[in-house]
Amino acid sequence: MFEPVSYNGTWNEAYETLNKQLISLLEGETDQTANLANASALLFQFLENVNWVGFYLYQPQENELVLAPFQGLPACIRIPLGKGVCGTSAREKKTVRVEDVTQFPGHIACDAASRSEIVVPLLKENKLIGVLDIDSPVTERFTAGEQEHLEKFTRILVEYI
Repeated sequence: MFEPVSYNGTWNEAYETLNKQLISLLEGETDQTANLANASALLFQFLENVNWVGFYLYQPQENELVLAPFQGLPACIRIPLGKGVCGTSAREKKTVRVEDVTQFPGHIACDAASRSEIVVPLLKENKLIGVLDIDSPVTERFTAGEQEHLEKFTRILVEYI
């Protein structure tokens, strides 16, 4: 069904191919867990120099994020809103890109190898569903351009969860 693709060309072209693959994986599937699992696997396969790609889902009754499908080492299970990079992104409903996680006040270190991080909120009709969290062992790994592409990726994903 799915075969890894070589992402040649510009970053814009590569991300367009990635988004097409995402849509083909999600079309016709309504199970949230399955769709998040495939999305995390797809990104983990696509991105270079990352050590964790996954999701946390918002649990409004507890006002926290709970671990969902991911690729990488075992991770923190529950993150209160406002705590760490994920909790900050969720509370503010905006992407948080951290060049050096050791400089982020209150950073939650689930993997000691992580040096940079980007967290993109999953929003549906401006309501928080969860966050996409990506960690890298390289400082300054994530660019503003890549942030835009990941935000588009999550907008597509939210249509299917």
